[in-house]
Amino acid sequence: MPIRLSTLADQVGARRATPLFRRLEAYALSAERLHGDDTAVPVLARGKTDSGHIWVYARDDKPFGGPATPAAVFYYSRDRTGEHPQAHLANYTGIFQADAYSGYGKLYEPGRAPRPILEAGCWVHARRPFFVMADLPRTRGAKLKARGRQ
Repeated sequence: MPIRLSTLADQVGARRATPLFRRLEAYALSAERLHGDDTAVPVLARGKTDSGHIWVYARDDKPFGGPATPAAVFYYSRDRTGEHPQAHLANYTGIFQADAYSGYGKLYEPGRAPRPILEAGCWVHARRPFFVMADLPRTRGAKLKARGRQ
C-alpha cells in the first residue's frame, strides 16, 4: 500500500499552498544535517478525540557557523509506523539526529538507496537514565521501599 504524504494543505483543502510547501520541504531536506522528531497529538474525530502524529524535520546550521536560514517541515500521520519517516526521507542523504525510535532503523541500513543516512544519536535520550540514577532522593526512596518489601 503506497504511503501518501499528508500536508497541512491537504488537511484544510488549500491545494494552492502545496507548491509553497514543496519548496520549503525541498529546502529543509537539502540540509547536510537534519534533526527529526515526532509528537503524538490529539485529533478531532466524529464524536470523539483520536490520536495522530506530527513528524518534524528541521535544519539549523547556525550552531555550526553555517549561513543557511533555519527551516522545518511538518507531516501528519494517523499512526507511528516506520514507513512514515522512510517515505518522508526517501531521498535524503546526510546526517540525521533523532531519538532511538526503531522506525528510523531502515534509514541507516548499508544497502539503502540513494545512500544510507548517518545516524547521530540524541544525547538527551542517551543521558536521561544517568540523570534518573543520579536523582539521589528519588533513588534512595526507591531503595528503601524495595528493602521494606523483602
